[in-house]
Amino acid sequence: MSVKNQTSVREFILLGFYHVPDVLQGWLFVGVGAAYMMILLGNSLIIFITLVDAALHTPMYFFLRNLSFLEICYASVTIPRMLFNLLVGSKAISILGCAAQVYFFHSFGISECFLLLAMAYDRYVAICCPLRYTLIMSRSLCLQMVAVSWAAGSLVSSGHVSLVFTLPYCGPNEIDHFFCDIPPVLKLACADTYRSETELFILIILLAIVPSILILVSYSQIIATILKMPSTEGKHKAFSTCSSHLIVVTLFLGTGSVVYLQPKSSSYVESNKLLSLLYTVVTSMLNPLVYGLRNEKLKGALRKFSGMKLQKNVRVSGLSLEVKGVR
Repeated sequence: MSVKNQTSVREFILLGFYHVPDVLQGWLFVGVGAAYMMILLGNSLIIFITLVDAALHTPMYFFLRNLSFLEICYASVTIPRMLFNLLVGSKAISILGCAAQVYFFHSFGISECFLLLAMAYDRYVAICCPLRYTLIMSRSLCLQMVAVSWAAGSLVSSGHVSLVFTLPYCGPNEIDHFFCDIPPVLKLACADTYRSETELFILIILLAIVPSILILVSYSQIIATILKMPSTEGKHKAFSTCSSHLIVVTLFLGTGSVVYLQPKSSSYVESNKLLSLLYTVVTSMLNPLVYGLRNEKLKGALRKFSGMKLQKNVRVSGLSLEVKGVR
């Protein structure tokens, strides 16, 4: 095969949900669009509330604020492009655009893995070492943990892109997915991908299984400490705080691991799309609901802020009526 033919592919075609009837694709557009709006509004609200309320300027809500920002970024890598393809029907994406999507998708995803691990450590220190919490979880340590999460995502994702897009692509160029991801892109390479797939598999093991194990170890210590608490109210509060984080970890790492670690077969393609839709759309949408509905401090801060806005509006309305009365 000539070098010219090996470099002939200049763009990919994202097939998306091509097998779904047009009517159902319309409903899919509406559903995913509504979910994306909820992701933007819900996570933005958490970021805003945790910034304006001084009582929420603690390590736990600092990590939650970063998680919400990551969720917005993570969802924005794939959803707008999918909505555009569903609406316009244009499914072409340049190789550069595909590489950028792979980079940012995996960068934000890996950063989230490390951030969830940092949040588990924060809960471990808060419950198992409460007297030393403020000393251990200093502002500098929190900043370092978040910086390491972002840096790790960027560095590992750069390796992913180099691994995939240095391979030759000479056709076909149809990606059977709704966004550029490593497994479906590798299927189109005109070269032996065994080494790339093996390295990818090892990285997934390290980046998904290892954080999961460390989180489980942390929570085994947390649960053991909670069970020793004499106060029933204290147990309930501790379990409520930790359960929100565990739900998010299970949804994100669980669905992601299933997608990337299951056997490669054509029969799994459609299930992969549905699972990918789950962890790119649903988990990001559930994050503010899980934390917002189960966290009393967040709900209290929201009620407090809403009450302040209502009082301000009432005062402004009353002042306006008084001015009109004087006139």
